[in-house]
Order: sequence, then C-alpha cells, then structure tokens
Amino acid sequence: MKTKLFYREKPFLHCPAWGISLIMALSVSLTVPAVAQHSETLPSGVPAFLDEIHGAEAQDWVERQNRKTVSVLEADPRYRDLYDQILSAEQSRNRLDEPEFLGGNIWNFWQDGHHPRGIWRRTTLASYRQLLTGWQTKLDVDALASKEHENWVFEGADCLRPKDRYCLISLSSGGEDARTLREYDTQAGLFILNGLTLPRAKQTSAWVDRDTLLVGRDWDGTGDMLTTSGYPFVIRRVIRNEPFDQALEIYRGEKDDVAVDPLTVTDGDGNRIFLIRRSPSFFSSRFAVLEGMETAFQGRQKGTLRWLTLPDRVDLKGMIHGTLVFSLEEDWTQAGENSIPAGSLVALDPHDPQAKPEILFVPESGKVLENAAVTRNTIIVTYLEHVQGRAMVLHASPDAKNRWHQVVLPLPDMSSVHIVDTDQSSDAAFLKVESFLSPPQLWLVGTTQPGLEKIRQIKPLFNADELAVEQLQAHSPDGTEIPYFLVRPRNMTRDGTHPTLLTAYGGFLSSVTPRYDPVIGRAWLAHGGVYAVANIRGGGEFGPAWHEAGKTIHRQKVFDDFTAVGRDLVKRGVTSRDRLGIRGRSNGGLLMGVAFTQHPELWRAVIIGVPLLDMVNYESLAAGASWADEYGSMKNPDEARFLQSISPLQHLKADVKYPTPFIFTSTSDDRVGPVHARRFAARLEALKKPFFYYEDVEGGHSGTVNAEEVAHERALEAVYLAQQLMSGQ
Repeated sequence: MKTKLFYREKPFLHCPAWGISLIMALSVSLTVPAVAQHSETLPSGVPAFLDEIHGAEAQDWVERQNRKTVSVLEADPRYRDLYDQILSAEQSRNRLDEPEFLGGNIWNFWQDGHHPRGIWRRTTLASYRQLLTGWQTKLDVDALASKEHENWVFEGADCLRPKDRYCLISLSSGGEDARTLREYDTQAGLFILNGLTLPRAKQTSAWVDRDTLLVGRDWDGTGDMLTTSGYPFVIRRVIRNEPFDQALEIYRGEKDDVAVDPLTVTDGDGNRIFLIRRSPSFFSSRFAVLEGMETAFQGRQKGTLRWLTLPDRVDLKGMIHGTLVFSLEEDWTQAGENSIPAGSLVALDPHDPQAKPEILFVPESGKVLENAAVTRNTIIVTYLEHVQGRAMVLHASPDAKNRWHQVVLPLPDMSSVHIVDTDQSSDAAFLKVESFLSPPQLWLVGTTQPGLEKIRQIKPLFNADELAVEQLQAHSPDGTEIPYFLVRPRNMTRDGTHPTLLTAYGGFLSSVTPRYDPVIGRAWLAHGGVYAVANIRGGGEFGPAWHEAGKTIHRQKVFDDFTAVGRDLVKRGVTSRDRLGIRGRSNGGLLMGVAFTQHPELWRAVIIGVPLLDMVNYESLAAGASWADEYGSMKNPDEARFLQSISPLQHLKADVKYPTPFIFTSTSDDRVGPVHARRFAARLEALKKPFFYYEDVEGGHSGTVNAEEVAHERALEAVYLAQQLMSGQ
C-alpha cells in the first residue's frame, strides 16, 4: 500500500453511503477537548451535557433515543428481509477484491463473514489474473484484535520504497481517526519485535531510511504543538530506539496553520525527495524540499529547507523521472508567461529554482481533470466529460515541443473511472469502471498491447434488467443548469407517484459520479424506488470554478441548486412531495439540514447522516476550525452573518411543520463529531417535533466498521424510507 496522508486527503473520503462516494473530513486530534468551548449560545432545550461525548448523562440520552428508534423500525416486518439482503451484499464473495502493487506482488484487504475485521493478503500478478486467485493471508486483524484484546480496525500501511518489505501498519480503535503505527515485515508476515512504534495519536509519518522517520504529532501531549484546528505543526526526526524526547526538530509551522506534515516521494528511477507540506488553510499547500537529508541525519543537523515556487492551491500527484506532478486548483500566473488555468496538470523540476512548469493537461469546456497518478514511464489521467468518466495515458515522447503523447482509453460510457493503483516499477496501472447499473470492472493498463485489458467483471448483486439511467438538467434560481442522474424503471410513467430518493454532496471540490451500490439496488430500486444524484455547485464536477461558486458566503447557491433538482423531479412528474425523500452525510448532512429547515414543505423524508448542523458554533466542535476555508468563519462579519442565516440548528422553529427526519451519527466520530446531531435532535425534542435518532458507538466518521453494523444501520434507513415514502402502495 502507498503512503496514506491522513490530513490532506480531501475532507470527508469515500464513506459508505447509499450510492455516493463521499469525501472524508480532516480528523481532529484526541488532545483537542471533546467538549465544545462554551462561549456559544445554544437554542433552548439543548442540554450542555450532550457535549460530553462519553459522559453518563449523554450516554443515557443516546441510549434512550436509540431504543425509541430501533423499537419502531426493527418492529417493521420489512426490517429482517432488508437486513438480510444488505448483509448478503456486504459479505458477498462476488465483490471486487481491489488490488494494490507492493514489493512486486499484489496485495488486497478483504472483509467477509469469516473475517469481519479483515485480512491483509498477498498474491502474484499472474495469480491475480486468474478467476480463482491463490491468496496468502499475511495479517489477520480479527486474530490480532482477539490476541491483544483491542478493537482494532485496519487503516492501511505506509511502506519503505523501493522494496516495500518494511511497513508502518496503521491501526485505529473502533474506527476512530487516531492511529497507532507499528512496524511490520511483509516477507515474514509479522510485526517486528521492538520495532518502530508510534503510539496512538493523530499523526503523519514519512520514511527516511530503514531506521529513520519524519513524524508530525503532539510531542509532549499538552496540545501546544497542535494547530488551532487540532493537527500537528511540528515535524521531528525519529530514530529507531531513540526516546521521543530526543527526536530532532526539523521544521515548525504556525499555530494558526491547519496542518504541517512530512512527505517522502519516490519515482521508478530510484529518485527520492523529502518534502514538508505546510497547509496555512484547508485548500492551500506550500511545499519545501528538505535538502541534504541523508548526510544531515547522520548527526544532529536539520538539513536545509527550500520552498518551491508554486501557487497556493495545488495537489501533489507523484514524481516521474525526477519531476513532481501537481494539479492546479487555481490559475498559475508567472511573470512574462501565459496563465495556466485552474484544473490543469503540470510537471515541475523540484531541483531547479528557475524551472518552468510543463503543462500536461488543460481543462476544456465540460472536460475537467479528476485525478492523476504515475507509473515508471507514464502518467494515468482520469477526467470528467459532462460528469461521465474518462481516462487517458500520457506517454513520454521524443518531441521536445510536445513531450507527452496522449492516448485516450476506450472504456465504457455513462460510467465512473477511478485509478485503483499504479506501479512505479513498471508501467502497469489498475482502473475501476462502474456505473449505477453495471457492477465494477477492473482494467489493467500498460502490460499488454494495445495496452488495456479487462481482468475482472463482477457479477451483478441486484437485478437491473428493468432499470434505466438518464442524465437530466434542472435550472437553479440564478439560471445555472444543474445536471443530475436519474435511475428509474425502464417503462416508468411520469404520473408523480414514484417514491424517489435524491442525494448530493456539494462541497470540498468533491465530484459525485455514477457508482454501483448494491445496497441502493436491493433495498430501494428493487422495491420500486427511483434514485436521483445531483451534481450541484460546491463539488468538482466542472472543475475548481464549480467549487468556488459555492464556497463560504456563496453557499446558498449550493442549497438552491439542490432544491431546484427536487422541484424539477416533481415538475417532470417523476414524484411528488409525498413521495420525495433526500439523503446526505457529512457535508451532505449539512445540505440535508438546510433543506430540512429552508424547505420543509418539499420533502417527506430526510436522512441526515454524521452531519454538521450547528454552523454558528462549528469552529469550536471537533475539527471545525480547519474548514473555515470552505464554510467561512464567525470571526469574519460577512461570513458570520451568512452562517447565522443558514445554520440548521438555529433555524428550527416551533410553528413550522417539518417532515420526520432520520438522524444518525457515531459516538467515535472524531472528525465532525456527534455533538451536531445530538444538539439538533435535542432541539427537535424540545419543540415536540417527531424524529428518529440513531448513534452507533463505533465506526468513527464512517459510522460503521463491519458488515453487520452496515447492514443494521442501512436497514433502519431502508425501513424509514419505506414507511415515509411507500406507505399505501
């Protein structure tokens, strides 16, 4: 597995949820108090004890709410069948065993009914090509948890290049974002006795050599070395068997940064570069090269730091032939040169301060960059064309004026295309292709002629024979066209009677694209439901400008876009208010909260998952301070007025008739935290408004950590939707 960047993965990453790949929020350090700083004023009926995450009164309140919800929804005769259907899909062996290149082999992390916590296993590429793959289990997380009496959840590994023999395994307790890092030998299949160990914390690390790491964490446990957002800003060198208090400080950021973390970047030629990434705000990154590290680390010297000349908003994609590859999230204007537009992909020589960027990809009308990754000699690029996935390979060319030759890959239409992994020791890469109705396919690029080979075709997990997908447009109040996908019965009559579930995300430059979801298929579509996915502003479906249009004080456009799609569904005769439900989680949970309070007349069912709902006080809750770049800050008068105008918690009113919502969260969510959901439910309770509330103890921001928990929570949602939208049918 490759290096996991715990802090600068985009916020809110791939959380399992009713058909949306969401993006994961930045994690809050455990040293940040779980209790909010009570300078805020809360609406009446919201008790302060709910802020005590694990407090006795709070837990009693949670248990009471859970009992009420479960007693109603589990008693529904549809619950057991829905649970069994979802669990069967979650535990099916007919799922894609996503591969990763590691040390010349293929690795995969797999969970099923026999391994609910999962196994980390290995095979060869030749074996992986076979239908019956011969896997060798290297790490059994269930056995490890049982042996150590810990609630371990496997969170990935960071391995020392190029051999990838020694790795830091990342383990969390119950799915929280704090990690324990432990050194592991992939050849022996064992944790190394007295090996490198970084105790439980929010931390980032990067290998220097076999015995040396660069680490960012709260070194003395006081919180003084954490930013106001709760992330490390002090980087030190850790040497095997050296006490933490002797670790040499390499770099110190600022208290008001979002985070500072170390990176080690390699390429297939054996080049290696050490970087410091400082994030003054959520979307900005400044990169510095640490020079002379190998010789400096032999003594007590720090080496030298040289900052690269880059725009503030860039995302590092890798290194190829000694040049770093970045995507731009803002225009790059250089003296005497034409501006490079946001959404471009560029390469830059990090060793030449005078080097000019080499342009690899430029966005066009309706065609925007989604992701990029490097192999030894090529760059794999995925992009969206009118929210449909595409992919190309950039090959090095001898032509000095056009050094990179583009080859577009002939992949299925109306699909999403995702880079699963790339191999720096060859030109191989794995791509996953999926759509709402077509199960994932796995394609191998770069090992054969003409260079594209389908090696996996997953069997369907629900019957889609009578279903169809179309792409429609709604018009937002300002005239902007908002595309959305509609998954419906093939011969649907547009008489306004069809139960419809609408979902969206609308934030953090995250694109919502077609995704095969057997839970949606079995628990919703199979029962006559219609499914709509809106590509509203705030996301990345049309590049950085689409995101910028919905940031901070402009965010009402995001909410208006979503409402416009809901109204368009009714106008087209797909559904009616009494058959229309909405669902979102995390940032999408905020979207649902605003839709709930601004337009309660439009929806019959509202599912609000692991949400942000108290936007007046969000900066003092969990990792909220780190998202001011997205939402705005109460410290800014204009932004404060806007946040007050839209904050769902503060806009619940006694004289308004609301639909009955289903609110869910997780006690161990140390990103957004459960306090938002608790406060919202408590306020509804004080106003004597009906609601369902469910708080899972484990699972962190994902809400669940194994198939049984997923099936339970999703089945509760499915029963809720059936009761609200399908009654009388």
